[in-house]
Amino acid sequence: MATNLAIDGGLLSEAQKIAGLKTKKATVNEALREFIQRRKQIEALAALGQIDFDPKYNHKRGRSRR
Repeated sequence: MATNLAIDGGLLSEAQKIAGLKTKKATVNEALREFIQRRKQIEALAALGQIDFDPKYNHKRGRSRR
């Protein structure tokens, strides 16, 4: 998908240098992947403590080979 963006050239150059990537496109794609991954991690961490576990659940019962 072709997209025109006004991206800060200094930021893009620094990101490209730090990541060791050869193209601006690869740098932007990698930055987007990292952004998405980080947001998903934040959502997962926010879910901790929100899940109600059944204290009567016996996880060892499911290990039986009978």
